[in-house]
Amino acid sequence: MAKGKWAQGIQPRHFRWVIEGKLAVCERPGGFGPNHRRVRRQEEIIWIRENGFDFVVSLIPANHHLHSYDELGVAWKHWPLTPSLDWRAAFAKIYPELHRLLGSGSRLLVHGDDLNDRLAGLLAGYLVWSGMVPHPTQAIVIMERILGRQIGPEGRTMVAIAGELDTDLEATDASPAHGTIEAAGESA
Repeated sequence: MAKGKWAQGIQPRHFRWVIEGKLAVCERPGGFGPNHRRVRRQEEIIWIRENGFDFVVSLIPANHHLHSYDELGVAWKHWPLTPSLDWRAAFAKIYPELHRLLGSGSRLLVHGDDLNDRLAGLLAGYLVWSGMVPHPTQAIVIMERILGRQIGPEGRTMVAIAGELDTDLEATDASPAHGTIEAAGESA
């Protein structure tokens, strides 16, 4: 039986495909700060579930919002990006896991509080690290077009760092498929 309009949920704000049908970004479901609404969060998570995303990847440093995904039956990963993070160490863990997930056919939705420089830098950096885009400058331009905004100094620095990293795409199969990725280590 077909589901009604409201049973299908509401598309999250600023939803964009980075890799069509595989990797998307959006603002935090329900909004952030004073604009956050519990009912909107629920409707947006329902939309995520009903549109076949295998995982929501939260880049928000805090973890208090993750229970909302559990309540609505949506699998999640928590990769907190804090301002003091060692980007090289974090990317060494995040990029192989992201590559493994995408290579396994998983559909991912990545979000921060908003479409900020950390989110843009992380994903533009992944495009370079994975070899999809050969040069950091090209990745920045592509991500700016996708997001409809410029990437500032923090995001550009992240892309430059990603461009300097060694890429061992063969080793990505050994990455764990669950848990929180942090610069200092991984916890399930």
